[in-house]
Amino acid sequence: MSCRAQEPSVGTLAGSRPPGPDGDEFEKGPPPHAGGAAADASGAGSASAPPSSPHEPNGKAITMATGRGWAKWELQLSSGQQPSADPVGLREPGVQPSANQLQCARYLEDCPGVAPGCPVSLDGMPSEILLKILSYLDAGNLLCIGCVNRHFYHLASDNLIWVRIYSATVPRECLFWGASSLQRTALSLDPGSLGEQPAGHWKKACLSQRVSSGKATLTRLLRPVNPYKGLPARVKEAFRALGLDWVIILRDRGNREHVKECVDLSIRDASLTLVWHSQSWPPLATLSTMELCSVTPVFTNLYPPRVPNRDVRRPRWRSVIAKYCLRSLTEGALMGCDNLVRVFHLRPGLLVGLWKEKEELAFVTMSLHLHQLMERITLGSATTPYEPPSHTSFGDDTSEYGLHGHQLHLELHSGRVSYLCSTFRNVFAKKGEGRHIENGYLKIPVLSFENSTQHIPLIGKVGLAWRSNAFEGCVENCCIMDMTLQEGSGKPFWCLSCPVSMAPSRSPCDSCDSLGQRYCMDCGDEEGRVHVDLVWMEKTQEFFVVSLALYLSVTRISHLLGADD
Repeated sequence: MSCRAQEPSVGTLAGSRPPGPDGDEFEKGPPPHAGGAAADASGAGSASAPPSSPHEPNGKAITMATGRGWAKWELQLSSGQQPSADPVGLREPGVQPSANQLQCARYLEDCPGVAPGCPVSLDGMPSEILLKILSYLDAGNLLCIGCVNRHFYHLASDNLIWVRIYSATVPRECLFWGASSLQRTALSLDPGSLGEQPAGHWKKACLSQRVSSGKATLTRLLRPVNPYKGLPARVKEAFRALGLDWVIILRDRGNREHVKECVDLSIRDASLTLVWHSQSWPPLATLSTMELCSVTPVFTNLYPPRVPNRDVRRPRWRSVIAKYCLRSLTEGALMGCDNLVRVFHLRPGLLVGLWKEKEELAFVTMSLHLHQLMERITLGSATTPYEPPSHTSFGDDTSEYGLHGHQLHLELHSGRVSYLCSTFRNVFAKKGEGRHIENGYLKIPVLSFENSTQHIPLIGKVGLAWRSNAFEGCVENCCIMDMTLQEGSGKPFWCLSCPVSMAPSRSPCDSCDSLGQRYCMDCGDEEGRVHVDLVWMEKTQEFFVVSLALYLSVTRISHLLGADD
C-alpha cells in the first residue's frame, strides 16, 4: 500500500512550524516537571507529553517537534548506551530540524502500520515511485541494482529508462546522415513505439551499442604499429580507454577467494609490470592456487582507470590471464634474496616475495608481454584463459631450417628502471649447417665474444626493486628480460617477458676469465630460451654483455617454415 504524505493542518503545526522569512525558530515546549508530565506546548492544537520513562536520567526527556505533534526520544545516559537512531534524527531541545527531516517524520506518521522508528523498505514502495527513482541513475548503477532481486531486475530493465540512455549515446548527426530505424526511434522517444518492444529490448540495444563503440575505439588505437618492435604503438592509450584494472584471486584449500587489487603498474615498450602488496595477506599455508585476472568495466567511458577511491563494485567482467599453483611455492626456482625477503619465480612471469622470518607473503610481481595481451584481455572468460590460434606457416621454399632478415629487440629492466635496451638487426641462422642444431633446438647467434665491438655495457647496478606497505628493498643481480623476435615482414615471431637472475658461469672460458668474473642469464618457455653471458669489469664497476644466443625449438620452426606440410 502506498504511503502518501498529507498536508498537516494549521492547528497541528502551531507549535512546530518551519522558520519563516524572519528567521523564527521552532517553538520549544518547556522542560517536563520532575517526576511528572511535561507541560503543554504553547499554541493551538498543543498536546501533552506522556510521562517520562523510568530510563530517563533524572526524569528528563529530550523532545522534538514533528508535523503531527510531539515525538519523544530518550537518551539512556545512565546505562552508558548510545541513543538509538531514528528516521528523523535525534536532536536536543532548541535545535531546529531540517525540512527533509520534517517531511520524513510526516511521511512515517501518515503511513498506516508503520511503527515509530521502523525503517521504510524500498522493496515495499510502489513501482511507479521506484521507476521514478531509477530514472535518475546511470547505466552502471542500473546494472548493479538489477542484481538485487527479480523485482528490481525487471524495474531496472524498463524500456523508457534505457531508451533515454541509448538516445544520449547516439550522435545527433545520425538524424541527417541516414540513421537506422532503431536510432530514429530512440531519438524521437515515441511512447507508442516503445510499447511494441519486449521488456529489456532497449537495455540490450544500449549494451550492444556500448560494446561495439568500445571495440571500434580499441581497433583505432591499436592499429598503429611500432616498426622497431612490431607491437601496438598506442597501447597505453588503449588501456586507458578500456578502463583496465588487474586483480589476483587467491584461493585457499576451503575454496574461499581473497581478491587483491593491483597497487602499482608500469607500461614499457614491450611489457607490462604489475605489483601487489598488502597488510592482510592470507596465510601462505592455507593457499592452494592463484589466478591473475584483468578486470574491465562494462561501460568503459563512464569510469576513468585507476582513480583514487574508485568504486570497485561497478559492473565489471574478468578475464583469466594465468593460473598458478601455490602448494609447493618454496620448492620453485629461487631467484634471489636480501636481508628481508626471498623471491621465487613461477612461470610464466610471476615473482612472489616471502618474508624470511615468517615465510608469509610480502609482495607479488607479474610481468606480461604486450604481444596478444589485448586479445587475452577482451576474449578470455572468468574461468578459462584465452588461447591464441596456432601460427600459420610462412611458406618457405625449402624444408631446410633457416631464418633470415629477423630482428631482435632486447630489454633488461626493473619496473621503471632500464639497464639495457638494444635492437639487433639482420639476425639469421644459415641453412644446412647442422652444427647450429643442438638437442632439438636451433641456435641463432646474436652477439659473439670474439667480436669485441659487439659487447654492450649495462647501465647501473642490476637489481630487482621491491616494496611492501612498510618496507622496501632491492634483490641484487635480478631483473626482468623482455625479448621480441620479429620476422622479416615485421610481425612478432617469438615474444618473451620473464624474470631472470645472474648466476656465476660454470663453462670454461680462459679469455673471459682474464677480463673478470663471468656470469650468465637464462630464461625461456616451451618455444625456446635465451642465453646471455656477462663479465663484471672491476675497474669500471659495470657488467658487459659479451655473448648472446637464441635457441628456438626445431619443431616450432619446422611448422612455421612449412617443412611439416
